Amino acid sequence: MTTSPPPHGQLGHDRFCDEIVAQTRLLTGQLAEADLTATVPTCPEWSVRELAQHVGRAHRWAEAMVRTRATAALPEDQVPGRAPADDAPATLRDWLDEGAGRLARTLREAGPDAACWSWAWQQDAGFWARRMTHETAIHRADAALAAGAGYDVAPEIAADAVDEWLRIVRFVQDIDARDSAQELKAGGRTLHLHATDTAPEAAAEWLIELRDEGVVWRRDHARADVALRGPLTAVLLAFYRRAPLDSGDVEVLGDRSLLEFWLERASFG
Repeated sequence: MTTSPPPHGQLGHDRFCDEIVAQTRLLTGQLAEADLTATVPTCPEWSVRELAQHVGRAHRWAEAMVRTRATAALPEDQVPGRAPADDAPATLRDWLDEGAGRLARTLREAGPDAACWSWAWQQDAGFWARRMTHETAIHRADAALAAGAGYDVAPEIAADAVDEWLRIVRFVQDIDARDSAQELKAGGRTLHLHATDTAPEAAAEWLIELRDEGVVWRRDHARADVALRGPLTAVLLAFYRRAPLDSGDVEVLGDRSLLEFWLERASFG
């Protein structure tokens, strides 16, 4: 059986709004014991503090975009709520929680179909609810990896994050002829992602085809040139380039070089 994801993702608008708050609280909980000056290995240009500030700024930027029904990208100096200068972890945690709550309230009031600018294929509040959920969940993984802490995410969130990432890659292929994602137009070669820990009725599997016109995919169990298998969280982290393929948490079957080719070229834009 194959399925196509709905335009605003699998979870629904209200759930995304809930998750922005919930994922932020999990992130702020990690900051309590973290060394805020430590380098984030998966985002080496940032310290843990800078990672947290990036998330908080993204929340506030998206909130301003939706609240004002922006028709173009808002400059940062028009977005209220700069990151605190106070180095106290509690101050940073409060700032993050406040921004996430404000964003969720604005998104709920707007509804998913409210028109506003985005950088992507959808120009509406529903895009921002989904994007900020996964932005927060993945950066929470970055913070956990920096602290050497465990990380897990609900299977429905992880699965939708894979769907969204694939859509981003195709979007970049469609709009930017210079991006490395163009090299993924590779004559029909195929990849299979297979989560081994989900129930049959909630199976998380994807068949990804690298067609000449661009990447296409569907939720499906099918043979491919290469397969990435493991628990869903581990598959997500490997596919998002947050964990190495030789971590021991996933296995690669078939043409490993094709999967590496994908990971080197899949782009956020």
